[in-house]
Amino acid sequence: MDKRWLKRAEPPQEQVEQLSHAINVNFCLSAILIQRGIEDFDTARKFFRPELSHLHDPFLMQDMEAAVARLRKAIEENERIMIYGDYDVDGTTAVSLVYNYLQNFYTNCEVYIPDRYAEGYGVSLAGIEWAEQSKCGLIIALDCGIKSSELVSIAKLKGIDFVICDHHLPDDNIPKAVAVLDPKRKDCFYPFKELSGCGIGFKLMQAYAQRYRDETEVFHYLDLVAVSIASDIVPIVDENRVLTHFGLKKLNENPGPGLKALKDIAVIKNDLDVSGIIFTLGPRINAAGRVAHARGAVELLTARTEEEANALAEKINIKNDLRKQFDSDITEEAIAMIEGDLSLRTAKSTVLFKNTWHKGVIGIVAARCVEKYYRPTVILTESNNKITGSARSVVGFDLYNAILECSDLLEKFGGHKYAAGLTLDVQNLELFQRRFEEVVSSSITEDMLTPMIDIDMPLSFNVISPKFLNVLKQMAPFGPENPRPIFEAENVYVFNALSSFKDKHVRFLAGQDGSDNVFPVVGFDMIEHYDRLSKRDIFKMVFTVEENTFNGTTSIQLRIKDIKFL
Repeated sequence: MDKRWLKRAEPPQEQVEQLSHAINVNFCLSAILIQRGIEDFDTARKFFRPELSHLHDPFLMQDMEAAVARLRKAIEENERIMIYGDYDVDGTTAVSLVYNYLQNFYTNCEVYIPDRYAEGYGVSLAGIEWAEQSKCGLIIALDCGIKSSELVSIAKLKGIDFVICDHHLPDDNIPKAVAVLDPKRKDCFYPFKELSGCGIGFKLMQAYAQRYRDETEVFHYLDLVAVSIASDIVPIVDENRVLTHFGLKKLNENPGPGLKALKDIAVIKNDLDVSGIIFTLGPRINAAGRVAHARGAVELLTARTEEEANALAEKINIKNDLRKQFDSDITEEAIAMIEGDLSLRTAKSTVLFKNTWHKGVIGIVAARCVEKYYRPTVILTESNNKITGSARSVVGFDLYNAILECSDLLEKFGGHKYAAGLTLDVQNLELFQRRFEEVVSSSITEDMLTPMIDIDMPLSFNVISPKFLNVLKQMAPFGPENPRPIFEAENVYVFNALSSFKDKHVRFLAGQDGSDNVFPVVGFDMIEHYDRLSKRDIFKMVFTVEENTFNGTTSIQLRIKDIKFL
């Protein structure tokens, strides 16, 4: 699939030179820093040298005083507290963090994770009834609750208070809870709006610790916060950058028993970064709630001993293997359905349904289909006599608005610009398929239907050096709004040692006209270019600069994102 190369605007040369001299960094990297809002010595120092003191005061968050006071009252009066959270990575890490911290000094707590299939996302009536039976006086809702006004009112009638810790966009109708912690509230002036759900839970515990205990106790759980930030794909800037920086340090040096067991079972040998969490720990934690009940993930993440954690990690790893099999099988079926139907192949959207598909992996399958066909995609299955599904979008296309235009055909839906979930009656399936295609076709552009690569800067091989890589590494942790820099190089050729591996990937030594430097290059899923590369044809490429360690030897490696032959 052809990709669009979009080059970012280069900042003024004078500004680049000033920053370069101020912080003693290469012009190219200085330009990238300016593109990301790092424009002077002070902001650069804060960027390159994060400190826990850079975290914002938790009491700047609307309702934090009320939340801490209600938690303190529950503890003083020995009320039973239910810690309630969503079944994905963000929710389970949030529940685990709050439970782990409170268990150090208050044990009259219990955990509740809704069943993905019986209860669905968010606060449920079944959860409130369980809290009533358990004689809970307070529910701390994590990564959910901001749209649960009716259920919060029902709980109040039963004598149960809510403290909501959510990071999703609220409606105009804020639940009448004791406290609603959500930086996205219009009346909340907290300086940073993009915390994860686990991050909001962390801020509540941080506030409580500042007021009544030792704040440093809460920092022991930053490994869980880093896992949530990486897995929930929130921007890694501002406070999230600080939390992720120190969370990764904890995760790599001294993780909690549960995360250590997951790392061991995933055979992780090198230090984890954000990408490593996304591809190794995140899917394993998610697997518990996709093919069974997510309480298994919380049991692992709250395990107190390595022996207990290792046994639970084994069970979760088995579930992850099962999840991968479901994922692979359903993705193959979905692709076959598209390839076997001309109207589906030529459509601007994809809407597929099969009643036997596993509900827990249809979101993953939707993402896989977007990767292959690059268009808005909805994957549907049957659950509880209804059709339910997950939707994923492409860059620039507002999926939520497209689904909103089909809302008269839906029983419920929710989500955001690039991901959503929906439920509809069986009789509306064909109507929805037609309407969604009509809506997408009328509003999507050809540019949106073409994958895009954002290029930070052109880069000569002559500039790449160990010092260059060292500064580049310090720009991590990379993620949304601070991605790993992508460079463009022209007049590149295969110097020697071209080879393929696993029938999909290529590697070779690359040279560049006018440069004396030669670098090892790897191109994943680039086998289609092998024949042209073998002819030593000149090409240009977009790539990242990385550190590669193999057999104890560390070197600079270039990873290709795309190739265009000249």
